Amino acid sequence: LPPLPPVLNTRNIPNAGSLIEDTVSGKHPTIAGVSLVLDRFLRRLHDSNNELASREKKVTRDDVHERFVRLAQKHLAPFESTYRARPIFPIRDDDSVFVSLASFRDYLLGDTLVGAFDTARHPDKLFVGAIVQNCLGLHPYEGEEGVQCRTGAQVVGKNAQGRDQTKVSDAPPDRNGIEEFCNSPKHKKWCDSGHVRVLYLHENESLGPAMARYYASKLWGGESYFMQVDSHLEFYQHWDELYVNELKATGSYPKSILSSYPPGFNKENDGQLMQSGAGTRLCTCEFSASDVESNIIRINTGVGYHGEEEHPTQIPFIAAGFFFASAGFLVDVPFDPYMPWCFMGEEIMLSMRAWTHGWDIYAPRKNWIAHQYRPGRMGLPKFWGSVGRLFGRPGPGFSREKL
Repeated sequence: LPPLPPVLNTRNIPNAGSLIEDTVSGKHPTIAGVSLVLDRFLRRLHDSNNELASREKKVTRDDVHERFVRLAQKHLAPFESTYRARPIFPIRDDDSVFVSLASFRDYLLGDTLVGAFDTARHPDKLFVGAIVQNCLGLHPYEGEEGVQCRTGAQVVGKNAQGRDQTKVSDAPPDRNGIEEFCNSPKHKKWCDSGHVRVLYLHENESLGPAMARYYASKLWGGESYFMQVDSHLEFYQHWDELYVNELKATGSYPKSILSSYPPGFNKENDGQLMQSGAGTRLCTCEFSASDVESNIIRINTGVGYHGEEEHPTQIPFIAAGFFFASAGFLVDVPFDPYMPWCFMGEEIMLSMRAWTHGWDIYAPRKNWIAHQYRPGRMGLPKFWGSVGRLFGRPGPGFSREKL
């Protein structure tokens, strides 16, 4: 791991073995022990991927996936088995909020953290678990050669048919939003006091949002509420208290979930949302016609709120980019450690598992966060393009590989 604060420098922990054993056995779990369990798996995966990529024979999709499954069964399955149907840590009854942040090469991660803490009604009860998947550049730390960072597909002009022409170029190492936040005199105290928990991955070994959110969920430390969001957000004043109260207003509380597709923003405002608006309801869906998405169900919004509803309305779907629930959700619906490279399909699977485990889903009546939606024209990197760093083919190429 790169030696950047507040990263847990796992290479210098003398009692790492006992911390892992105490956590996996369930005798005395700690955040450090959980982080070491994940780090051990990620190190083995790093070595495995490099070995596969070095083979003269072309590596196949199944070669990569089968190696991943074996490593997950060895390093993650025992951990999952120990805590099946029980929380890793006792759930506190203090209205504390844990925010799960999966970040892929995101230049707005630092602003998102600033917005979350600066606008929270109770920042002292706010905790963040961030998975930072960044390009660290060449020779980022001793013993690691690294890679030349590259942009996403940037629009550079039009062709003769009037269609966008794109180009991928060399780029400097990614901004470290954690470092920006933790080095800020105003916010350093939150990192020093353990309110920000972080794991780093090399961007070319990102396994997609579903796996990143699995890792992030494991950085939960007993907080009352669990909130999952993306890492490019703006927050409205006292958003934490507002979502807690809205969750308690649902008919199925405490086994209820708030979820929606937040409204978008274009102009950046240091992570702060100045106006709230009426909420929308995720209550429509259709089968995708895209070749890449292979007829997966895509969910979408239906009729929004009008402003006079006395209680939140129940809906059928969870948005992976925002949901808010009591922490018992992690016990009943733990994140799946066997979903590498999954993008489309994540939300419908999460919705199905939550509902069949007795959790009802509701749309919040107001939007207290906003999201930067990112069309291809922005030229930002995507995780599926990074797969080609090692194996020569981007993610969709692997997905459509003939057997």
